[in-house]
Amino acid sequence: MELSPHTPDVIAIVGPTAVGKTAVADALAQRLGGEVVTADSMQVYRGMDIGTAKPSLAERSVTHHCLDLVDPGEPFSAALFQAHARSVIDTLLADGRTPVVCGGTGLYVRAALDEMEFPAGEQEDNAVRARYERYALEHGSDALHALLAEKDPESAELIHPNNTRRVVRALEMLEEGTSYAEQSAGFSARRSAYPTRYVGLTMEREALYERIDARVDAMVAAGLLGEVERLLEAGFRDALTAMQAIGYKELVPVIEGSAELDEAVESIKRSSRRYAKRQLTWFRADPRIVWVDVTGLMPGEVLDAVTGALDSGAATTKEEQ
Repeated sequence: MELSPHTPDVIAIVGPTAVGKTAVADALAQRLGGEVVTADSMQVYRGMDIGTAKPSLAERSVTHHCLDLVDPGEPFSAALFQAHARSVIDTLLADGRTPVVCGGTGLYVRAALDEMEFPAGEQEDNAVRARYERYALEHGSDALHALLAEKDPESAELIHPNNTRRVVRALEMLEEGTSYAEQSAGFSARRSAYPTRYVGLTMEREALYERIDARVDAMVAAGLLGEVERLLEAGFRDALTAMQAIGYKELVPVIEGSAELDEAVESIKRSSRRYAKRQLTWFRADPRIVWVDVTGLMPGEVLDAVTGALDSGAATTKEEQ
């Protein structure tokens, strides 16, 4: 199936973890003569490959951008991602190539494609952030979240206690004279920065959970434990954001001798399933997304279904907002 000649400037492939976004985005970009722009908050880190399901070079038939941007210990944010992704998208469009944005990190997808302005403090490291990061390391994520709840209960309600990076940012924003809750309210408006057509991949819950479990097992078989060991040996034990990623934080206690591998693997599976549920909640709130159920479909059938959805959907433009 071929796309209509009215293909939008940008295509976005979104959905939960393990649903098959990367393979579809790669095949679609190859078909269109485009390139992939990855919107994943953990795949930006070098050395975190197996646990983030980063596509190998053999799995990339076209260029994939926004991978391996920083080391795990380096500060990174949605604002920094936005600057990098926008530069890539603008370059591709200027060259007449279609950017295919692919990701499961909802905020990163929106940072790349929507008119969102981040506070200046989000764009660089600073002493306030470092202070709260030290607090988290010394007292734990629950204590940090409790501190936010005491200072700004409205924002605390919006952020999961395990999302340490976002809790730190919310505390930081209070000292800048604003709040995470206020920023979130502003983000609710969906104004596209580019004409974009969105396709969301989904599948029956049981099938998705089976895929998640199988992928976790495959990651462990591929050497995930060794990958975490190498990160620890490289000095990234206290890399707050990166080492809180699913698949990494659960294995640190195994390496340090305080947990069993089989228990950690089950914990990774549970956390991954919960994450998939949160992703679906985020993306289903966006009315611009056309959903494609890929349950039981072969790869070629998935690509045809996505192509059909793109051909029938309406591109989102600034003027339509």
